[in-house]
Amino acid sequence: MPKISKAKQAWADKVDREKEYDLTEAVKVLKSCAKAKFDESVEIALNLGLDPKHADQQVRGVTALPNGTGKTYRVAVIAKGDAAEAAKKAGADVVGDEDLVKKMEGGFLDFDRVVATPDCMPLVGRLGKILGPKGLMPNPKLGTVTPNPAKAVEDIKAGQIEFKLEKRGIVHAAVGKTSFKEKQIEENIQAFIDAIRAAKPSGAKGVYMQAMAISSTMGPGVKVALSSVGGTQ
Repeated sequence: MPKISKAKQAWADKVDREKEYDLTEAVKVLKSCAKAKFDESVEIALNLGLDPKHADQQVRGVTALPNGTGKTYRVAVIAKGDAAEAAKKAGADVVGDEDLVKKMEGGFLDFDRVVATPDCMPLVGRLGKILGPKGLMPNPKLGTVTPNPAKAVEDIKAGQIEFKLEKRGIVHAAVGKTSFKEKQIEENIQAFIDAIRAAKPSGAKGVYMQAMAISSTMGPGVKVALSSVGGTQ
């Protein structure tokens, strides 16, 4: 028989794998299991009653977490003139147009998000094969193609996250750090659930939100009762 690690033995006394906890209790359990030597992320997995193969059953968007993510995002902005200058003042980490695009084509990818102005999209189109597979391509639906890149930079830096339905009908997201206070984690999770509810597609049938679990980076999954977050629909 495989040897059970000390961490898993400790979790066995704290987590009932069959139980669905209400959100407040689930967050307490999650924090009690976070014993890594680094500040672990709080991650959420939400099963939706959707088939992502259908165009009318897609879920994708962005939402701002009230207490941020606890992560520092590096933002690249492809813009010209006044828009570029405004983006720099807003805290963008790298800003440019043709020069930045050429740098990206040469392999520069030291950033987490990319924002572009509409007039620069012809330039951005050259980066499809580079940014697309990494999920970094600017998209109007995500607010990353905008005539106001400064606002986009501010939103991202403040803790805006993206979400997207995956092939198996699951949405994953990081919604904070285990160093956050319990109430802050709860508020972030509730904001995420509210955003998923608001993004319910027209093709959704039956039960939309089916199951939910939270975990820390190195910790066990803790099931959460959807009734405790208003997700039973």
